[in-house]
Amino acid sequence: MKKAQLILTISLMLSTILNAQDKKYEATWESIDSRPVPEWFEDAKFGIFIHWGLYSVPSFSPTERDGVGVYHRYAEWYWRRWKEESSVQHFFTGFHNRVYGENFKYQDFVSLFKAEMFNPDDWAECFRKAGAKYVVLTSKHHEGFTLWPSQYSWNWNAVEAGPHRDLLGDLSKAVKEKGLKMGYYYSLLEWYHPLYKKETINQYVDQHMLPQMKELVSAYSPDIVWTDGEWDYTSDILKSTIFLQWLYNESPVKETVVINDRWGKETRSVHGGYYTTEYDLVHSGSSDNMKFEKPWEECRGMAGSFGYNRNELLEDYSTSEELVHILINKVARGGNLLLNIGPTADGRIPEIMQQRLYDIGSWLSINGEAIYGSRKWDDAPPVTPETTQYFTTKGDDLYLIVTKWQDSPLEIKGISRPSSVMMPGYEGRIKFSYSGRTMKIFPPALTPSSNPCSYAWVFKITGALK
Repeated sequence: MKKAQLILTISLMLSTILNAQDKKYEATWESIDSRPVPEWFEDAKFGIFIHWGLYSVPSFSPTERDGVGVYHRYAEWYWRRWKEESSVQHFFTGFHNRVYGENFKYQDFVSLFKAEMFNPDDWAECFRKAGAKYVVLTSKHHEGFTLWPSQYSWNWNAVEAGPHRDLLGDLSKAVKEKGLKMGYYYSLLEWYHPLYKKETINQYVDQHMLPQMKELVSAYSPDIVWTDGEWDYTSDILKSTIFLQWLYNESPVKETVVINDRWGKETRSVHGGYYTTEYDLVHSGSSDNMKFEKPWEECRGMAGSFGYNRNELLEDYSTSEELVHILINKVARGGNLLLNIGPTADGRIPEIMQQRLYDIGSWLSINGEAIYGSRKWDDAPPVTPETTQYFTTKGDDLYLIVTKWQDSPLEIKGISRPSSVMMPGYEGRIKFSYSGRTMKIFPPALTPSSNPCSYAWVFKITGALK
């Protein structure tokens, strides 16, 4: 590139950056939606969700084995399911009365939520070894109990009760020291807050919710604000765009923060930052064939619950292979995976969850170049439940990710002649042929000593997209 062209290119880039920084956003969805999602999020691909709160004490919910639907398997909904009449209430009342007694209140769980085994450095190291690039912690779930000393939570927080410790602050510090991004889930609703009802919702929003959210952002500078519990009211009642105007224009993270799409009952997959799916659902609709107009993220647990569920057996958990395949599926379709862990009330990450995370990290340590910083291939065949060959791109390079090994040739159509093909972690030569914009890759004969990894295999096709 000539010097004059280089100077012009740099000037245009600087101008774009400065214009983006100088832009002031208005409290309208048209304005809020015009803000680009910071690129770091789309590059990250893999994050860790953490559901931790008073519900971690009873840690109970029915499972798929009990014949209940997806949303009824969530142990973090214990209080609501136990107190409110529904098709699953009997599971919770039976368990609660048998284990804790009829006179034991939900608030009494706070004395058992001690987090005495919580070591934030160990958690952060586990996430780093898993290959995650960001973490999202439940700062406050629907029960209203905060994991930081919020002045808007009375004594209903982890510093004034229970652990008597700033759990959110301690974990945030440890995670950031490992070089990972740190975000916070925040529930817009609180089931039993005295102001959270139709007659007083404006007071709830003005006096409690908005001040608390600003407090959280100002005190801890999150990389992600991950809201939830938006389904009772529209975004105008929740004054979501007013908060986001402050977040984008005035907050300490205005230039770097990422938000999701859960800001009112009409906003999911419509407004906000990146779009979210949950166990492959958008509310009750399948997201399998959706074409997202923005970056997006799938969130799910390793089993059926987000909060730790002592009622789940090994058979309820996805295997390490299944989780790696889920990650590949989401990334190949242009999304991220936010994989949840549910710590115990005493502050441990259950061993089965650690094992799953380390297995994912082992696979990513070899094949991460096909995941991190990649983008979907627009010309890839549609992904179906039967798909075993996935594609990602990075610059002029194409990555083929095979989730079921085959000895016969792998055929790819509609690409340029590549300069080389290699398999990360494999030292041998990969043979291929090319004719008429179609190439065939001849998989090598792997042995236990030459097999680079488990679960899935990557072929890097250099120069295929020139």
